[in-house]
Amino acid sequence: MRIVFFGCDDFAAVNLTHLIDRGHRVVGLVTQPDKPKGRGLHCGYSPTKQIAFAHGIAVFQPETLKDPVLVDKLRWFHADIFVVIAYGKFLPQEVLDLPKHFCINVHASLLPKYRGAAPINWAIIHGETETGVTIMKMDAGMDTGAIIAQCACPVPDEMTSAELRRDLAGMGADLLSDSLRRIKSGDFTVTPQDHALASRAPKMHKDLGHIHWQTTAKEIHDLVRGVQPWPGAFTFWRGNRLKVLEAQASEAQLKGKPGEIVELHKDGFYVQAGDRAVLVKRVLPANSHAMDARAFLAGHKLMIGEILG
Repeated sequence: MRIVFFGCDDFAAVNLTHLIDRGHRVVGLVTQPDKPKGRGLHCGYSPTKQIAFAHGIAVFQPETLKDPVLVDKLRWFHADIFVVIAYGKFLPQEVLDLPKHFCINVHASLLPKYRGAAPINWAIIHGETETGVTIMKMDAGMDTGAIIAQCACPVPDEMTSAELRRDLAGMGADLLSDSLRRIKSGDFTVTPQDHALASRAPKMHKDLGHIHWQTTAKEIHDLVRGVQPWPGAFTFWRGNRLKVLEAQASEAQLKGKPGEIVELHKDGFYVQAGDRAVLVKRVLPANSHAMDARAFLAGHKLMIGEILG
């Protein structure tokens, strides 16, 4: 089938590469306009654009999908299907109606759970023990289309959102390739979502990683691993921001106020949460580099009784 691919980031890039390697006919890429990056504010190509250029695939970077000139160009491809992954914009109905079959989306959750921009992060923040990938026939809503295929996977208690993202990208690529084969042959069904079971996964923002020590140790543990690599979990120590890169919910029933450093340990330091203690194992101090908490203790005079936050 002739495929036009919509997508930008590394998750989308894994899927695009997989399609090309499997011999699928990707005839065009629609990705976001180049954005300035780094201190020099040089315009960097999206991961999908780099792949498209390497394989001679036509690239479009519209500011809006409502541009009639763009719609005419997309119509010219006579695409059988549009594949949309982490594109970041709604497709207007005029674009949804262009392909011969329909538009499909690869979404990194078991829909209808975690509709929105950051399903992987929110699944971990909420302590889910299982998530997965959904192939969805797109409609005009936010991840509300009928389900074509799903695949579930466990979420180990120590897994970070960055690690889960890598796993789900590969899983999604396999599921996408299989779904395209079945769509081409007509051997597929669609199942409407139960909207009563829907939950949201809104876009991440920089303050989301702020640790509130009054919450439970498990909630703090899940937050730390769920906001990686961005925005990162953080607290404040002696007036400066201290990023917490790794933490573990402890069974220790140590007495102290929420946020109080209650014990120093060879593997880090314990901080009192709302119920139990949290063992902080890896940090990033202000104006420094990432280090394990043992190295942090060796270079800083951390004191029992100090309050973080």
